Amino acid sequence: MKNSTYALTPGPAVLFGSGSSVLLPEKLQSHKRILLVAGNHFIKTGQYAQIRESLKEFTLAEISGIRAEVPLEDVDRVVQAARESRAGAIVAIGGGSVIDCAKAAAALTELPGSCADYFYGKKSIPGKGLFFAALPTTAGTGAEITNNAVLLDPETKVKKSLRHPSMVADLALVDGDLTLSCPPELTANSGLDAFVQAFESVTSPKAGDYTKALSFTALRKIASNLEKAYLNGNDLSARSEMAEGSMLAGMAFSQTGLGAIHGLAHPIGSLKHVPHGKACATLIPAVVEWNKPCCEDLYARIAQECSFGNTADDFLAGCLTLCEKLGVRSNFSEYGLAEEDFDFIVQNCRSASMQLNPRPMSDEDVRTLLGKLI
Repeated sequence: MKNSTYALTPGPAVLFGSGSSVLLPEKLQSHKRILLVAGNHFIKTGQYAQIRESLKEFTLAEISGIRAEVPLEDVDRVVQAARESRAGAIVAIGGGSVIDCAKAAAALTELPGSCADYFYGKKSIPGKGLFFAALPTTAGTGAEITNNAVLLDPETKVKKSLRHPSMVADLALVDGDLTLSCPPELTANSGLDAFVQAFESVTSPKAGDYTKALSFTALRKIASNLEKAYLNGNDLSARSEMAEGSMLAGMAFSQTGLGAIHGLAHPIGSLKHVPHGKACATLIPAVVEWNKPCCEDLYARIAQECSFGNTADDFLAGCLTLCEKLGVRSNFSEYGLAEEDFDFIVQNCRSASMQLNPRPMSDEDVRTLLGKLI
């Protein structure tokens, strides 16, 4: 695949294409002290060893062990590592959780207080932190080009974004080669997250022709390549198409926001420990049915872009087929979702994503929807 450079203003310098990760040393020349934040799986691969070797002229510190639902203490741990190593730049090599954790740490390293202070609004991020570069090893979250980090307070089970315009990466190297080692289940979950991001961006009230063009391209790439990447992780063409599809979806939703699927997936995921992409996928049927009265034409267009058919019903049927092929169930029974969980979910779902859903949901509407997913 031909390598591409995307210039986003304001935004990161995005270098996309197979092998683009080899450009990392060149792009870090003005930063001699680097903290590498690496994914728990990727750090064991030969690819990580090669990247690390390519940075031998730099003073390196390394940290891993970032958890999937990034707890605030993991951000504090990375901040401490950056301070102790006197890092001038933080480089994240991993999935969305690793990138979000490192992104937050880059913003907070030079500031007083703990991550919790900023997460709960006791302190504010005043501006740009450390130089931050992101190399995604999954195709799903779009975290490499967004200005927020999704974090979790395990004590309260509150999951939300820490956000500031300056938190967007300075550099994103989107190399499909780095996703080759991503295991099948994570490939499915991250890919489904990107798929939902792409179509929720289309139905957002903030969507325009520019963002829809990005979303529709992302949907075509993801719909035609996710199952291929899931079944054969060594399919570099499918991996590269998924990497670009995820990136384009991120470009779109960073402008438009998302919708009720993401609004509900966060509290469900934090409370019941459901992987984020799986939570999003499980919510597709109920939320699409809810939104159909005001999104029928858009869903029909999305169905066409995905080669699912020509109607809103075809779109829903195509989603169900895709989820079934990727092993996603139609409810949360395996995670023990119960009626006593509804109060927490209702109280914690009123995020910006929920506010941008094309058809508003009352608390009672949310409860009714959740009742279908037990």
